[in-house]
Amino acid sequence: MSSAAEATASPTIARRHVVAAVIGNWLEFYDFTVYAYFALQIGDAFFPQTSSFMRLMAALVTYGVGFICRPIGAVVIGRFADRAGRKPAMLLSFAMMGVALLGLVFVPTYKQIGIAAPVIVVMLRLIQGFALGGEVGPTTAFLVEAAPPAKRGLFGAWQSASQSLSSLSGGFVGVILAAVLSKAELADFGWRVAFLIGALVLPFGLVIRGSLPETMHHAEAPLDAHPETADILSHWKIILLGLGLITGGTVSTYVFIFMTTYAQVTLHMDVSVAFWITVVNGAAGFFASLVGGALSDHLGRRALLIWPRLAFLLATLPVFWIVTHSPGEALLLAVLGGLNVLANLAGVPALVALTESLRKEIRSVAVATVYALAVAVFGGTTQFVVAWLDHVTNNPLAIAWYLMAATLVALIASVFMVETVKPRTAQA
Repeated sequence: MSSAAEATASPTIARRHVVAAVIGNWLEFYDFTVYAYFALQIGDAFFPQTSSFMRLMAALVTYGVGFICRPIGAVVIGRFADRAGRKPAMLLSFAMMGVALLGLVFVPTYKQIGIAAPVIVVMLRLIQGFALGGEVGPTTAFLVEAAPPAKRGLFGAWQSASQSLSSLSGGFVGVILAAVLSKAELADFGWRVAFLIGALVLPFGLVIRGSLPETMHHAEAPLDAHPETADILSHWKIILLGLGLITGGTVSTYVFIFMTTYAQVTLHMDVSVAFWITVVNGAAGFFASLVGGALSDHLGRRALLIWPRLAFLLATLPVFWIVTHSPGEALLLAVLGGLNVLANLAGVPALVALTESLRKEIRSVAVATVYALAVAVFGGTTQFVVAWLDHVTNNPLAIAWYLMAATLVALIASVFMVETVKPRTAQA
């Protein structure tokens, strides 16, 4: 086949290729979510503060440090993906995350090596942040570009669904470890076991990612939403709206992740119950992501961007009132799971619409950078901010007001987004 023909041929994507993209994304988010779930135990291991609140704050700040390098990784690896291809960029980010993950498994505690322990942890978090910043753009671009035109929403949904899988699997690991280990054992080595389980996937992930087809060079029909030129400045409106969309989704994601700590610190629940919240949220997010992606293929992206997000905004305060006043664990799990469904119904079409709205020449670096900036500013600070608000206001509903403010920003951005399904369908 000639080079010209190769440039116009669409890649053939098999189920294993979707799995390859998803498993890498799963592992990279598994690491970040497991750190958040075990923030209390990690704080005790690496930070010598006498106050339990200050140890938690130190662990959450270190968690946030990983977000500092996300925009840098997004630009470096995202640009690499737009030049060399999606596949080599995805392999690079996956390998870097693997190195950092193994480092966290074996780094000694503060009692063993003193101040060097938290310094090493911070360095590993920076490597993880760099790698994860460069993961989202190439992976999302690959899934959307490799998908059949009428199923881009569903295929793109696997990017978000894999994050929910990481939440689900991390929660199950936490539930099992909490059931078989004592609190002392969980703090001593249980959290290391959770990281080690993720590290076991590394060789398998590298092998199957190596089998991916390249999607960067095949032809793609332009959309009416695309700017006329492929420079970043011509995409300023799409990028600004994308920042608003991702900000709302990011804050909700990390609030849900924080619920494990919130349940233990604010609601004074047992650690096993706290991990069950993670399991329920992960399961709800996984199925809602795929449903949201599929529905957006039929109803359009904007319908899914606006109406579930509006319902989420209206439901947030009542849900958290129930969470803070309900004596029953089953009701707590049910309302949080329902709120997570609404968040993911809107969140998946947001990322797919952003990806489709960008011209292919800059798609990977632009998606990665928009995502990384929003996550760096709000994802890296959300857990610290809501924990601080909860502490200084002594109001367990403060977290709900913060979540509603971010959701309102995303809702406004959703209203101004251009529909990306109808122009593509009309051309098909």
